[in-house]
Amino acid sequence: MRRTKADAEATRKKILNAAEHIFYEKGVSNTTLEEVASEAGVTRGAIYWHFANKTDLFLALYEAVPLPHEDMIARDIETEAFDTLAIVEGATGDWLETLARDEQRQRILSIMLRCDYDHAMSAVLAKQREIDERHNAMLELAFSRAWERGQLQDRWTPASAVRALHWMMMGLCTDWLLFGRSFDLVAEGHETLQRLFSGFRREAAAARPPSSTEGSEQEVP
Repeated sequence: MRRTKADAEATRKKILNAAEHIFYEKGVSNTTLEEVASEAGVTRGAIYWHFANKTDLFLALYEAVPLPHEDMIARDIETEAFDTLAIVEGATGDWLETLARDEQRQRILSIMLRCDYDHAMSAVLAKQREIDERHNAMLELAFSRAWERGQLQDRWTPASAVRALHWMMMGLCTDWLLFGRSFDLVAEGHETLQRLFSGFRREAAAARPPSSTEGSEQEVP
C-alpha cells in the first residue's frame, strides 16, 4: 500500500510525541531509538525514514514548539510606540503565562535543561546558542531605543540590561521546572519583572533623550 504525504506526516508526529514523553521520563542519553519506536508503535526503520539519528530527532523536537527566545522575537519589539520597556516587559510576562499553562512546552524545556550536551548532542546546544544570539540582538535593539528616548537608567547599558533580563528569566524558569513547580510562576514572575523593569526605567519626570554634551557644565538660565 502506497504511503501518502499525510500518512508520513502522521507517523512523524507519532514519533515526536513518543520521543517527547520518553525523553522526559528517562532523559535523552538513557533513551534508545528502539524504545521510541516501541512507544510510537512504529518500526525502527520508520524512525530512520524521518530522522538520521537521535540527535536529529531531538533537534526536531526542539523545533516543534516555539521556545522563549523565538516567541519574544516574534513580538513587535520594534514598534514605534514610545514605551519600549513596557513592550518588552509585557512580552516577557505573556510568555511566562504561556509556559505556566502549556504542559508540552514545560516537558520540552525540562528535557533541554536536563540534557547532557556532550558529543552528538552538541548540535542542539549550538542551535540554542544561535537562537540566543538572535534573540539577544533583538532585545538589545529594544533597550537601545529605550536609551535613546531617555527611558533607561544611566546605570544600565542596553547590553547589560539584556543580560540581566536573560539571567533572571533563565533562573526563574529553571527553578520552577526542575524543583517541583513550588511557586506561582505567573504571580512571582510578574512581580519579579516589575521590580527588574522598575530598576531599568528612568523616572518619568527625568526622562529625556541623552545628550552628546551630557556631563559637561550646564548653562545657567
